[in-house]
Amino acid sequence: MVQELVIATVAAASAGALYLSAAAKVVKQYERGVVLRLGRLRNDVRGPGFTMVIPGIDRLHKVNMQIVTMPVPAQDGITRDNVTVRVDAVIYFKVVDAANAVIQVEDYRFAVSQMAQTSLRSIIGKSDLDDLLSNREKLNQGLELMIDSPAVGWGVQIDRVEIKDVSLPETMKRSMARQAEADRERRARVINADAELQASKKLAEAAKEMSSQPAALQLRLLQTVVAVAAEKNSTLVLPFPVELLRFLERAQQPGQQTELQPRQAVRPPQRPAQAQPERPAQAQPERPAQAQPERTGQAQPQPRTRAQKSQSGAPVPTPAVLAGTAPARPSRSKPFARH
Repeated sequence: MVQELVIATVAAASAGALYLSAAAKVVKQYERGVVLRLGRLRNDVRGPGFTMVIPGIDRLHKVNMQIVTMPVPAQDGITRDNVTVRVDAVIYFKVVDAANAVIQVEDYRFAVSQMAQTSLRSIIGKSDLDDLLSNREKLNQGLELMIDSPAVGWGVQIDRVEIKDVSLPETMKRSMARQAEADRERRARVINADAELQASKKLAEAAKEMSSQPAALQLRLLQTVVAVAAEKNSTLVLPFPVELLRFLERAQQPGQQTELQPRQAVRPPQRPAQAQPERPAQAQPERPAQAQPERTGQAQPQPRTRAQKSQSGAPVPTPAVLAGTAPARPSRSKPFARH
């Protein structure tokens, strides 16, 4: 009898131990327990610590209340200004209502991930490329509102959404690089033009001061020579401005300046070339042309009048020479001109 009692006690203790092991649950500090009794939600959400449930009747669901960091896969889209981009993001959220996270949605992590991808595509289509690159803060706020609206009913709160990277095509990158270079060059030209304007004003003031003191220009010239000579070049370039002469003339005394100016202005008159009197041509009697022997390959000289020969400078042959058989030879000093 006692033995049977001991066996029954041991069996009851074993059953109690098994019951306790099945009914005892531990909820961690960052978790909350949602109990479903026979499929019905219990109003009380179990807090962190030790808790008991009815084995076989109650079912405990532990929900993590920590902030979850979820990367959003990169999404391809076309911006409002027709540029193809690839954008990825990251989302931070946490569960604020454990009961709704269990009851309202099947898997709140997957639901938040899909909603983030859909909202990211929508933001890409509504934005320009410049906004994606420079005005990301505004896009992050809009993306957070789009995701947070349906997530509130799931017991999930969206803390922050950030766009991580925007990938552009290579052609667009080159175009943007050229645009940036052109903008930089434009600003450099504007700065150079402004510097030239300021320098011209300062140079005008310096020239105005040097005009009153011509020696200042000479000193400035010597300083330039010293600066060039300091480079140890074999060739020394000495600039000599024309304006220096004008400054030196102004520096002279008024009496010397008035004496030198008429002397430089007066020039001796040039003598006109004397015209040589033309000699009247004397008419010569016509003589019958004598037959000249024919020479092959040589041109026969044409008879000239006495006036033509006198103008050319050759000696006029006498009638005796003209009547001879041999033709008159021209002088050695001036060759006979053929016509």
